[in-house]
Amino acid sequence: MDKNFHKTNRQALYSRLEEDSLAIVSSGSAPRKSADEYYYYFADRSFMYLTGIDQSDATLLGFGGKSPDEKLDETLYIPPPDAMLERWNGERVKADKAEDISGINDIKYTQDFDPRLDLALGTGKYTTVYLPLFKYTRDEPDSREYRLAKYIQDRFPHITIKDLMPHIKALRLIKKPCEIEAIKKAEAITRKGIIAMMQAAKPGISELELRAEFLYAIMKNGAPTPAAPPIISAGVNNFCIHYHDHKGIAQDGDFILNDVGVPYKNLVTDVSRGWPVNGRFSDKQRQLYQCAYETSEHMFKLIKPGMPMKDVDGIIRQVNYQHLKDIGLCKSWDDIGTYMWHGGAHHVGFDVHDVVAITPDTPLAPGMVFCVDIGIYVEEWGIGFRLEDNCLVTETGCENLSKDIPRTIEEIEAVMN
Repeated sequence: MDKNFHKTNRQALYSRLEEDSLAIVSSGSAPRKSADEYYYYFADRSFMYLTGIDQSDATLLGFGGKSPDEKLDETLYIPPPDAMLERWNGERVKADKAEDISGINDIKYTQDFDPRLDLALGTGKYTTVYLPLFKYTRDEPDSREYRLAKYIQDRFPHITIKDLMPHIKALRLIKKPCEIEAIKKAEAITRKGIIAMMQAAKPGISELELRAEFLYAIMKNGAPTPAAPPIISAGVNNFCIHYHDHKGIAQDGDFILNDVGVPYKNLVTDVSRGWPVNGRFSDKQRQLYQCAYETSEHMFKLIKPGMPMKDVDGIIRQVNYQHLKDIGLCKSWDDIGTYMWHGGAHHVGFDVHDVVAITPDTPLAPGMVFCVDIGIYVEEWGIGFRLEDNCLVTETGCENLSKDIPRTIEEIEAVMN
């Protein structure tokens, strides 16, 4: 993404905020793993969406109430150069490069942030501070934003703290053309990774080997990391929806489940395919896979602007139920929960489960990208898998962005044999 992408995102964000307000977004830092070892740093996705700066301990300070036509009033705070630390931990982003990437002209160092914030809030000019306040679970430790909110409330009680996330989620909902193009590039790399696993699969192969095949293929083709920890399993391990152990060995007759993705320019994919480890679908495997495939095909013909978001999940469940009933698996609607364990749609973008402003009643609109995910889990048959594709809503319908990744029985068997 070029700097105009990030600048446009910031312009749109500031214009949504109240006048006399500040917006603060941090890049985050890597938590400690053990002893003196830290986890790999992974930049906050909203910070990346707004700046493109992949640098820990950086902060964006923007001023709200600006129309998209006004000159932006903002400062980016980055860690100062430090030759010794950079020798050990790698080069820090420098001011000129940060400006080229983000389009932010005012670059200062992190030690300047606290005095600048105190000075601004002490003038009485500003009444509101927006911070991205997001926790996935209640027991998560406070992030820098939560600590900063407490500091502001304690020292400047006249300041109102508001959550920035609803505004960021609204902006991230509709993908720009450059984002869609990046997702398409990511799909091409994902295809190589999945085909590599299909071609390596054989009875006796370990889940760990399949994971290695996927990682080697995507890294060889320009993706430095998967979009999320790959889910790759065989046999009974397929019945753990988010399985990451990779300790199993695929036996003859097992079905392979994988749920994987790749980033390209920070935009990601999320694709699932299932296949028999021996390369030939058994009768029961064929029956179940065809149910998922026909359901998926039905959805890609049906999805269009104006459809409520809840209908994607709802119709997937209804259509797949009818297919499972036709093969004699479901006797009544009450049986569907036995074989379908999760929903069929979540948005993708800067995150695999993208944080976007969506409700069940939100109508689909051009530029939305989400998964069409059909999961079938039949424990008594020992078969569990999901067929998951990435759907782009267009002006007149939709497009399957991952359609070139083998998805029919015939295509899968041709790749594997």
